[in-house]
Amino acid sequence: MRRFLATTATRLAINVGQSAHARRETYVAPWLPEPVDTSADPELGAVRGEALELAVLLILEKLTPTERAAYVLRQAFDYPYEEIAEIIQQTQENARQLVSRARKHLAEEKRAAVSVSEQRQLLEAFLAAARTGNLAALEELFAADVVSYSDGGGKVRASKFPVVGRERVAKYHRAFATRFWDGVDTEPFMANGRPSARLTRDGVVFAVVTVTATSDGIDRLLWTMNPDKLAGVTRIGG
Repeated sequence: MRRFLATTATRLAINVGQSAHARRETYVAPWLPEPVDTSADPELGAVRGEALELAVLLILEKLTPTERAAYVLRQAFDYPYEEIAEIIQQTQENARQLVSRARKHLAEEKRAAVSVSEQRQLLEAFLAAARTGNLAALEELFAADVVSYSDGGGKVRASKFPVVGRERVAKYHRAFATRFWDGVDTEPFMANGRPSARLTRDGVVFAVVTVTATSDGIDRLLWTMNPDKLAGVTRIGG
């Protein structure tokens, strides 16, 4: 039963991934993976954290659906290559190559992240600086090549293009500080195994922000604002 369910789910995921690629070609503005609340399941965040991280998921989107499926089965669920090969309908050698290729691609693009506690501190500092529009404080928090992504899906107002570079990202967040943060409450939680914050207005979650950081500072700001992607992270408090 376990193998049957895994095979069915994986093959469905590969089919969905193939069709999703075509849909994202017409997606309005930057596309971000859907955030997963891992606060209530520390084991999920710890054991499968790397495979769930938004930054990793963004990189995985550059792989083919079959490569992605093989990597997740191996990395997140520790499936033996024999089972992976059967599930994705490839030889064991091909399954190994797919996983190896995915790992190599991830290693080339991933940066050495700081600890979870440091990321949490940076997120808190960013929220405070962004709320007040403190330009100097924002610039101090960012790496030189920081990128801010905002996924509104064309359903809410959000930047249609990634904002790149320390000064531009700092000025971008300062520019809308007063009107964006009015009446907004923030609640820290763990999304995809990383420190994040729910943003609420009138008790309704309207955005999730996650940061990734290296020793150089915050290098990615990931704003998920498409309401279709927030259903799984609307729990407040507790």
